Amino acid sequence: MVNIKRGKAVDGRRLRSERTRLAIINAALALQKEGFLVPTAQQISDRAGVLIRTFFRHFEDMEALFKAADSQFREFYEALFLGGDREGTFEERLDRIVDRRADAFEEVWNFALGTQAQLWRYETLRENYSRNQRGLRQNLQDWLPELGTLTYDDRETVDAMTSFEMWHRLRGHQGLSKEVSVRIVKSALKNLTRRN
Repeated sequence: MVNIKRGKAVDGRRLRSERTRLAIINAALALQKEGFLVPTAQQISDRAGVLIRTFFRHFEDMEALFKAADSQFREFYEALFLGGDREGTFEERLDRIVDRRADAFEEVWNFALGTQAQLWRYETLRENYSRNQRGLRQNLQDWLPELGTLTYDDRETVDAMTSFEMWHRLRGHQGLSKEVSVRIVKSALKNLTRRN
């Protein structure tokens, strides 16, 4: 009888611990989505409704939090870029991948900026960023295998034109609307690929 109660108590503590851990991860992501690109451990703890020492009981440092958050939510953000109708002509598929990336970049805007702001500091973020860049490049090739016939320079240009960095340039720095930015990227890519 004692063992059963002890087992239930351990299970209850473990469940509470898992809930607290997830609350901290969710708080960090919520703050970033709201525009706190580099939230502090104290801000995250406050949002999660836990003490700062509880934060550090679950995560020894911010890098440990980033690893856990990536593991928890990678499937969600990768799904923003994957899938979609990949049938039709080259230009139809090009239009669809640009539209899909535009929607995805809008969704992950603050997360991407927060990551870029801290790449210099955390190896985990550099590794995640590199993995994501490789995935985006492969996804582009899967959507548009015809790009394989382009010159090296033109393939690199296409990769740059469909990147978050270009999207941020158009939307953030140049202040263009989503619709105008999509039109510019599509037009530039079509002009580039037609000449080959």
